[in-house]
Amino acid sequence: MKANVGGIDRKIRIVAGLVLVGLAATGTVGWWGWLGLVPLGTGLIGWCPPYSIFGINTCSVKDNTDPA
Repeated sequence: MKANVGGIDRKIRIVAGLVLVGLAATGTVGWWGWLGLVPLGTGLIGWCPPYSIFGINTCSVKDNTDPA
């Protein structure tokens, strides 16, 4: 698992996830607010499965194992 979620992307995911989970925990929104755990988790670990599938990378860290 190589990091593919960069700085600003991670911050947005974490904030959005926390807001959604907070709204769900207080009963402001329905059960769907718990879906905020997904962006929160991907923001915290720095890896997003759909990004891997589609070849997207917002992380500025270079992979030194690439021979090119």
